[in-house]
Amino acid sequence: MKYFRGSFVFSILGLALAAFIGHYYGGTTSAALEALFIAGVLAVLEISLSFDNAIVNASILKNMSEIWRHRFLTWGMIVAVFGMRLLFPLLIVAVVAHIDPWNALVMATFHPDEYAKLMTSAHLQVAAFGGTFLLMVALNYFYDENKSEHWIALFEKPASLLGKVEAVEMAFSVVILIAISAFLPSHEDALSFLKSGLAGLVTYVAVDGIGSFMEASEDTMKDIHRASAGMFIYLEVLDASFSFDGVVGAFAITHNLFIIMIGLSIGAFFVRSLTIMFVEKEALTKFAYLEHGAFYAIGVLSVIMLTDPFLHIPEWITGLVGAIIVAVSFLASLRKGPKESA
Repeated sequence: MKYFRGSFVFSILGLALAAFIGHYYGGTTSAALEALFIAGVLAVLEISLSFDNAIVNASILKNMSEIWRHRFLTWGMIVAVFGMRLLFPLLIVAVVAHIDPWNALVMATFHPDEYAKLMTSAHLQVAAFGGTFLLMVALNYFYDENKSEHWIALFEKPASLLGKVEAVEMAFSVVILIAISAFLPSHEDALSFLKSGLAGLVTYVAVDGIGSFMEASEDTMKDIHRASAGMFIYLEVLDASFSFDGVVGAFAITHNLFIIMIGLSIGAFFVRSLTIMFVEKEALTKFAYLEHGAFYAIGVLSVIMLTDPFLHIPEWITGLVGAIIVAVSFLASLRKGPKESA
């Protein structure tokens, strides 16, 4: 429980604040209880959607220097709570409505229904960007010619062999984007989807390139810190990609930006706690296929986000599917035993 003590404290404070906000807007005890319940539901959804994110975070965090681990768990938490759960939705509405972020905040405070309508209108672009970034994350893991540990060999061995082909994951992603955009109802939607998806792909390449550049150094200690800084940037963008769909989808549950921020932030705190536990308990070393399951779950999430223009799947189903995949990989790991090497 020591890993989750801070998360529980934040949860109690956050739920109390959500109840206060609900009472402020509704003026009744039932409105306060409803807000408290919604914040709790959003927290559970965020945890279920980001459980695989915690595993991937742990796989990267274990290679970072101690100081950059601390920065990820402190600076990164500030970015996750205020950047992605508050500033990001405001920026989307500001761009869509052609207003500044302050007026977007005023709209969210006093005209939540209008704000939510503008927010959800950008779902196509947000899903394309985040879905493509996560697709690249999953493909880059499986299209790795040096990958020797396979869970589902039927798929993973051929993918590993294809990893010898330069930039095969980018080619596959572009084909997927073109194929999906061809079936969108209007030319405007297709172009918007394609541009947003390509922006997600370029962002992945840029972040991955920054990480590779920071690893190049002749000084060993300097090299470790530079590489850790690159991993930090990668983790922040990865966390943001996981948050995109959850932030926008939360407006289907409530139009109150502040309750959304509280609920999703509670979930983000628990994901950080899970990440720390996985690192310190060396879970990825003890359970051979846990990391595989996380990347399969990321691949499924990316496909769900990219196909959202045709088929909207509720967030709770998405989270449940991801949790089942990770649970199956965990059980398979128990049968196999610990990894032969870390």
